Amino acid sequence: MASKTDNIIAFQGLPGAYSDLACRAAFPSMTTLPCESFEDAFAAVHAGAARLAMIPIENSLAGRVADIHHLLPESGLHIIGEHFQRVNHNLLAPKGATLANLKTVASHVQALSQCRKAIREMGLTPIVRADTAGAAAEVAAQGDPTAGAIASSLAAEIHGLDILKSDIEDADHNTTRMVVMSREPIDPDPTKGPVITSFVFRVRSVPAALYKALGGFATNGINITKLESYLLDGNFTVAQFYADIMGHPDQRPVRLALEELSFFSREVRILGVYPANPFRDQQA
Repeated sequence: MASKTDNIIAFQGLPGAYSDLACRAAFPSMTTLPCESFEDAFAAVHAGAARLAMIPIENSLAGRVADIHHLLPESGLHIIGEHFQRVNHNLLAPKGATLANLKTVASHVQALSQCRKAIREMGLTPIVRADTAGAAAEVAAQGDPTAGAIASSLAAEIHGLDILKSDIEDADHNTTRMVVMSREPIDPDPTKGPVITSFVFRVRSVPAALYKALGGFATNGINITKLESYLLDGNFTVAQFYADIMGHPDQRPVRLALEELSFFSREVRILGVYPANPFRDQQA
C-alpha cells in the first residue's frame, strides 16, 4: 500500500526556490517539501517524510554548489536521476516599487554572481542572503520600495512581489544540474538508453597517482563527463574526487575500468547509477 509521503519530494530552501521550481518541473504530480538545509532534505527522505530529494550540485555559470560534494557521500542516499533546470533570474520588488528608486538587491551569493553585470549596470548594492526565495520573502515582509531581490517568478507569485525586470542573468545558458536522491538505488537497463555512474574515490598525493587511477577509463574507452577534486578535513596529503562517467558498472569496459581504479585508489564508492537526462543530447 502506497504511503502518503510517496508523493512528496524534499528540497533545500523556502517555497519558490529554484530547487522548488525544479521539483515541480521534473515531478509535476508530486508535492514539494521545503527544508532549511541539505542535511534536512536528506533526513526527510531517511525519516520517510519524503520519498525523494532534489539536490543542486553545479551551475553552468557559478560552478560547484558549495559543500555539496562533501555532503553527498555522507548522505546515506542514492542518486537515481538527474535534472537540468534553466535558471531565469528576475528582479523582484514590493508592489508599486520602481527600478529608478531601487537601491539594494538581495539574493543567494550564486544568484548575485550570476547577475553581476546587470546589478552593476543598474547601480544596485548586492546583499547576500541564505537563499533566493528567502530574500524574496524578506523583501515582501519589509515592504521597502528601495529594496529588491533576485529570485524566481514562482517566488514573486508566492510572496506577492512585482517583477521589475526578467531574465537578468549574465548568460542565457545559465543552468543548474540537480540530482534526484532516494533511500533505495535503482538499476537502469543500459540497453534502453545512456546511463551515468557517479562515484567518489581517494588517491594519495604522490606523482602520477591520478594518472594511474584513471588510466583504465582511457584504455577501455569510457567517457568521464565530470571530475572534481577537494580536500577532506583540512588534510593536504589525500584528495577525494567526485566523478561521473557514461556507462553501467555491469558493462565490461566500465567494470574493467573500475577494477583498475580500485588498484590505485582507496574507498571507491558508487553514489548512484541512473539514466542520463535527455538534456545532455541537446548539448552535444
